[in-house]
Amino acid sequence: METRNPHRWWILIVLCLSTLVLVIDSMALTVAVPSMSADLGASAQDIQWILDSYILVFAGLLLTSGSLGDRFGRRKVMIIGLLLFGLASLAAAFCSSPGEVIAARITMGVGGALIMPSTLSILITVFEEDERGKAMAAWGSVSMLGLVGSPVLGGLLIDRFSWHSIFFLNVPVVALAVLAGLLLMPESKGPWRKADPLGAVLSAVGMTALIWWIIEIPQHGAFAGRSLITLVVAVLTLGGFVIWENVTSSPMVPLALFKHRNFSGGSLSLTLVQIGNGGLLLVLTQYLQFVLGYSPVKAGLAFVPLAVAALIGNGAGAGLAAKIGNRLLILVGMLVMAASFVLLATVTAETGFAVPAVALGLLGLGAGLAMPAAVGALMGTIPPEQAGVGSALNDTIQQAGTALGIAILGSLLTSGYAGAMPADAPEPAKQSIAGALAAAQGDTALVTAAREAFTSSMSTTFTISAIGVLAAALLATLVMRDRKPADAAAPEAELAA
Repeated sequence: METRNPHRWWILIVLCLSTLVLVIDSMALTVAVPSMSADLGASAQDIQWILDSYILVFAGLLLTSGSLGDRFGRRKVMIIGLLLFGLASLAAAFCSSPGEVIAARITMGVGGALIMPSTLSILITVFEEDERGKAMAAWGSVSMLGLVGSPVLGGLLIDRFSWHSIFFLNVPVVALAVLAGLLLMPESKGPWRKADPLGAVLSAVGMTALIWWIIEIPQHGAFAGRSLITLVVAVLTLGGFVIWENVTSSPMVPLALFKHRNFSGGSLSLTLVQIGNGGLLLVLTQYLQFVLGYSPVKAGLAFVPLAVAALIGNGAGAGLAAKIGNRLLILVGMLVMAASFVLLATVTAETGFAVPAVALGLLGLGAGLAMPAAVGALMGTIPPEQAGVGSALNDTIQQAGTALGIAILGSLLTSGYAGAMPADAPEPAKQSIAGALAAAQGDTALVTAAREAFTSSMSTTFTISAIGVLAAALLATLVMRDRKPADAAAPEAELAA
């Protein structure tokens, strides 16, 4: 007798829309920063808070929101998150000061934190093991399309209208996702458990402090002044969270999941990949615009090879996982990703776009093969009743990896660039390539020096990325195991024990 949900593929569309709205907002906003800054009279610090306030709230609340979904209903929590995100986006479109935009972004961060864990947890409860790979591939493809397409769309909207249209764009997508969710999606939740308010507070404070510390590393250093205070807060609260979750009778997060090889291996390998990937858009977008002279829209279109190859990789990976297993697929995919970073590390100021285009194609293909397989193997270890908080745990670890990657690679890029610039260059020119191009005023020697310094520093960052992805491939191969049909009930048995 067929027990699968007859609307499962329609439900997948709802989940993809819900994820897409988060990706579009995050990436399109980066294109809007210059026009927002000019229109609102925002300082550099204001812009930093507009970008960072969202990620701080989002990362801090992920674990709590995953637990809320398991407790009160994943569809309910996701729809509340969508409504909150949509209303905050609408409010942001009418903001007239940096403070108002920051307040709207904080609210959007709360909504995003409610949406993200619910999408993946609903996916693994709606789709059974034999179809989950295809669903994961489709979900990953939509995210990749949003990642690549949103800067292009954002640039077009800003050219045609204004930065306000970036926020308006979220509203119809949210409305469609809410309507489809109410009509098509069944409710799912875990068994009723006692609340864990102390765990929620410790996780929120700890993750917020950790991400804040990572974000401020390039500007304030890792262990100086207030950075050290933030790090101490993060270590104490997260350490307290781990201790509390191991002694309380009703833990918010099932830390026993880390005893399962596929969960621990998948989480750590994905974190290493995210560290390697974290600075990719940050670094390569600057290369395209400041070294090759691309416009924001053209720079966005340059990532099309990444999206197309990722779609191909996702499609091929969904079928290959069932034949060769997730572990081998993850290894092959990550090795291809590492090769793409090695290729990017060879780029110079005279290379042009041909080599980066090939590298982006390889990166998309490798990510399309490896990432859905890694997430699928990891999520396959989580019992359905803990799908929300298990998904949130995975999301949180990857968010920390992405933030750490941006901080580390951004810091390496900045320090390497400054060290490679001539000693007699103007001070603004030593700080960034954008400052050098602005200060040049026809000085072709300074422009050439800045472009060569940037690409030299870029080569170092991509070499570090390649090492990170190779380490992830090695870790996944050594730790993870392909599940056998007889192992389907293993996670539940382990957690019960």
